[in-house]
Formats: sequence, structure tokens, C-alpha cells
Amino acid sequence: MRTTVRNGPDGLPITPPPAGNRVRRQCPERLSKEVVREMSRTRRFDPERRARIIDAALELIADEGVAGTSHRKVARRADVPLGSMTYHFASMEELLREAFSRFTGTIIDRFERRLAPARSLEEAREAVVDIIHEEVFATRSDLVLTHELYALAAREPAYRDLFDEWMRRSQQALARHFDPTTTREIDALIEGLTIHRSLGRGSYDRELTLDAIRRLTETGSGHG
Repeated sequence: MRTTVRNGPDGLPITPPPAGNRVRRQCPERLSKEVVREMSRTRRFDPERRARIIDAALELIADEGVAGTSHRKVARRADVPLGSMTYHFASMEELLREAFSRFTGTIIDRFERRLAPARSLEEAREAVVDIIHEEVFATRSDLVLTHELYALAAREPAYRDLFDEWMRRSQQALARHFDPTTTREIDALIEGLTIHRSLGRGSYDRELTLDAIRRLTETGSGHG
């Protein structure tokens, strides 16, 4: 078999590189693609991705409001591909509902846990004060998300069921300790003082809150 030898511009023959060198040059590229494919498979089937997206959406809403929330921003914060947003959520509306449903469920659980151990009228009063000042709306993000949901529920009927369920369960927890009329009054007081605490300047005195609760519950109580 005759081998053709090519000459370079200087007239000297060009020596082809050994076959092994060609293989070594190709291997890194091939391995890199395999690694990328493996990484893609790992992330694609990440079971925590949906939860991460919801967490990122809540963080973004707390920072920029519903108006400042977009698929791209949520994907960046959650560290997921933009395409996975529509894989897990058909629309931004669905993502917002899932996020606020998670949030309200968390708040309701805290509310119920704080009231459940109360065994006397005074313990129930103290629990309500804790709800307002410490337990339930523990962070600035909690307060901001609450106000964002209020605004959505006022404008969009689709969010009112979330708000209504929140109110139903919170009043149900209060009703174990107070009569129906007092329950509604305390629920309204919790909402009002929570807004005052989040928007007002300075701290709202805990003793003042406890005094208001005592005056509301002087005659109305489920503890007799």
C-alpha cells in the first residue's frame, strides 16, 4: 500500500501525529460531554426542585412584591433552568397560588400550635399576645407576605379562598377558648395590631396588647 506524503509550505514533508495523540485530544471533549449529560440528568430528576422554586418565589415576593416577581427571577433565585419553571407550574398564577398556599399553611400551623396548650383563660390571653408579638409573624418577610396576600385577595377572587381558609382555621382555634363574638373580635384585633406593628414606628408595647385582650375577654370565654 502506497502512502502519500504531503509537503508543507517550506517543501518539507508533513509528519502526521501519532494515532494515540489524536485519541488523547478527543477523549477530554467526549468525557466532558458525558459529565455534562450526567449532571443534567441529576438536576432534571432533582426531587427537591419544585419545593426550591416555591421557596424562591416566596423570598422574591417578600423582597420585590408580587408585581416584581417573574419566571426568570424565580428561576435565577432557585438556581434552576428557566424551562423547568413551566414544567412544574403551568403559569405564574399557579406558582403564586402554590406559594401562598404554603405560606398560609405555615402561619395557620403556628397559630394552632401556640393556642393548643392553653388550659385557662389567662393562658389563652397570653397565647394571643404571643401570636401578635412573637410566634406567628416572626419575621419581616412573614408580615410582607401577609400584606401581599391581603392585596391579592382584595383584587383577585381566586385568592379569596386561601384567605377565607386562613380566617376559618384561625377563628376555629380561637373558638376553643373564647365565645363566638369574642373570637371574631380577637381575630380582628390580631389582624389590626399585626399591621400596626409592621408599619408603625417604634415597638408596640406587649402589656398594652395584653390589657386590650383582657378587656375583650372579661365576659366572653370558652373557659367559663
